[in-house]
Amino acid sequence: MTSIKPFRGIRYNPERIKDLSTVVSQPYDRVRYGLQDEYYALSDYNIVRIIKGKALEGDNEENNVYTRARDFITRWQQEGVLSREDRPALYVYHQQFSLPNGKTVTRKAFICAFELAAFDKGIVLPHERTLSGPKVDRLNLTRATETYFGNIFMLYPDPENRVDALLAAVTTDSGREPEVDIRELHEKDVRQMLWVVTEPQVIEAVVAEMALKRSLIIADGHHRYETALNYRAEQREKYPDAPADAGFNYRLVTLVSMSNPGLTILPTHRLIFDYDKLNAQELLEKVGRFFAVEQVADRPALGAKMEATLGEPGRIGLATAEGFYFLTLQDLTIMEQLTPGRATAWHKLDVSILHELLLEHVMGLTKTSIERKENINYLREPDMGYEQIANGEAQFLFVLNPTRMEQVMACTQAGEKMPQKSTDFYPKVITGLTVLPVGPEERL
Repeated sequence: MTSIKPFRGIRYNPERIKDLSTVVSQPYDRVRYGLQDEYYALSDYNIVRIIKGKALEGDNEENNVYTRARDFITRWQQEGVLSREDRPALYVYHQQFSLPNGKTVTRKAFICAFELAAFDKGIVLPHERTLSGPKVDRLNLTRATETYFGNIFMLYPDPENRVDALLAAVTTDSGREPEVDIRELHEKDVRQMLWVVTEPQVIEAVVAEMALKRSLIIADGHHRYETALNYRAEQREKYPDAPADAGFNYRLVTLVSMSNPGLTILPTHRLIFDYDKLNAQELLEKVGRFFAVEQVADRPALGAKMEATLGEPGRIGLATAEGFYFLTLQDLTIMEQLTPGRATAWHKLDVSILHELLLEHVMGLTKTSIERKENINYLREPDMGYEQIANGEAQFLFVLNPTRMEQVMACTQAGEKMPQKSTDFYPKVITGLTVLPVGPEERL
């Protein structure tokens, strides 16, 4: 069964922080390309100083990004910048944004303490592969601070959206204004709203409803979830007599119904650079053995072809310095030959076709080099990729359609992990709205 609990979150004190938009951030793994400096400039109390602090010259075991993170959260609480809830709460979290077609939607979620479950229990299912580096980093931060800052974004089955209805009764349907209503620096077009729910009867009803759920899917935060399992194992070894409700048995999680109409997945495109095994003509010749290759006039024409074939497997866009091409896989059985034993749902993923057939089989890249990102960049927005192709700074841009939710569900139900960067759930769950302390004395 799925076990969740309310918790006494640590939040920014609105009496001390008048503009909460200056202290929240994107998840730690998106704080790059100069974004770290921008967050630092916003406020001396921005959460990035904890979740992805700056390394300094002379850092050592006694003074480093992790010890500074520990000192920040301790000092900010002492100064009253951060304060602890008086009562356990669930946090209703809505993100309102516009789709490319102009329609405004709201992704409804709630934040809770989620009892960790190993993947073999069937309660939580991963859908993407993970790498070791980020897990080491997040484990070091958790050890130092004994606190979870970033959320796991998790999807749960709820065809009738019963949980959202229970929570709406004490938030939006009741006309209650959110405690937090802001826009975050990086995703400025997203309205972020938070309600603190402490009504015991509502919490009990939500906890009971969630207890019936199984096969929840990690949408975002695979590394963080696996880190939490590792931290729990460490703490259980150190505190073997700790009760089941010890804080380290739980993780800060944002839960979204799989049936939520605001659930949105964006594609992640692949830019290939510093690659010299094949030129554009040679690549197209090899690609033509497996794909129908159609040259199109320009980028808008390629975008139109991609949009028109959304949901059809094996449709991939390609941009080179010489032109734009629409690729259509001619026979899916090549995937069965390249990767025997994998589920059909996995074979039909455009990201699987791109990685196994195009990048590895045709272009000769290896899984190791791809993991190290030696020749590949992942792009949510393809603009930079098109620019680098035009400027001769990169050789190829592969443009993908978004993975669909039913594909994610089919792969997880088949026990398949999708290639890294298969999904980009939009918008991101921001960090800093509430955090979960999990020190050895914490009880939930």
